Amino acid sequence: MFSTVNTLLCTYKSTDTHKLMSQIYACHLSDQLIQFTGEDKKSYLHGQITQDTNLFTNESYHWAGQCDAKGKLWAILRFFNYQDDFFAITSKDEIENALAEFKKYAVFAKVDISLNESHQLIGIFGDDLSSLLDELSIEFSNSHYSATDFSLGKAIKLDDSRLILSIEKAKLDQLPASLTQLNNEDKWNSLAICAGEPKLNTQSILEFVPQMVNLQAIDGISFKKGCYKGQETVARMKFLGKNKRAMYILEADTTAALEANEVEQQLGQNWRRAGKLLQTSFDSNSNKAYALAVMPNDIALDTPLRTKQENPISFTIKALPYSLTEEN
Repeated sequence: MFSTVNTLLCTYKSTDTHKLMSQIYACHLSDQLIQFTGEDKKSYLHGQITQDTNLFTNESYHWAGQCDAKGKLWAILRFFNYQDDFFAITSKDEIENALAEFKKYAVFAKVDISLNESHQLIGIFGDDLSSLLDELSIEFSNSHYSATDFSLGKAIKLDDSRLILSIEKAKLDQLPASLTQLNNEDKWNSLAICAGEPKLNTQSILEFVPQMVNLQAIDGISFKKGCYKGQETVARMKFLGKNKRAMYILEADTTAALEANEVEQQLGQNWRRAGKLLQTSFDSNSNKAYALAVMPNDIALDTPLRTKQENPISFTIKALPYSLTEEN
């Protein structure tokens, strides 16, 4: 993951030789924040998501899935603590259903669930973030999935070259002027895809169980916690080997953004459906497109792939930055 991200960053920066190699970029994210307050928030959430809420601390963030009773995903979320409340980051495509499902049974618990509109999520990336961390007095622990409070809000460390900042909107003008502000999140999305970070689009909601989008590989499923919606299906996928699909990173050479929703594989002289695209991005600096696709988990990595559209674009499968092999 680190080498892939750095390759993209170097490609991005090489288009402007006047910028220093240590340039740090920032962009407003379209992802949304759900806020959970109240004394029952931990126990209530414990029965709603695939993650163990007893693991939540102020110094960490955690991936999780929100499933229906059949184990199909309503949403993929990243949870963190801030000022005694829980917050969940999810995409603009997932937020409406996620919020509605979380609220469905909240009347039976002492918990308030709302869309937080007082904070802005900022994506930060660069090959050396040390100057920004020093300027904002941000210090992370050495643990994986690290997060921390700082003067403007919450900082979440995705890897050595990427952060998410959750900042109170009233404090946005206190961000360092040295940041290069981008007017879109295209580059950020490419980096997220190449890091293998799952995210659903509107067409893929209630299509996949958590293992099909690699949630177990990024520690987003607890197989030791108590009951939650969809647990039986999720457990069956693991312990009975029922899962036959996984999420892959795809790359294509192209001069335009992808328009397709599906990917095909070549079988002999014919092309057959291989899977569904979850996310796509286009990097105009390198003329490359990136995508996340759910396909058979036994697909050969050299299988010829293309988009399903009038003028197909060929894909290659990139290596995932994590292992899909599960421990029993």
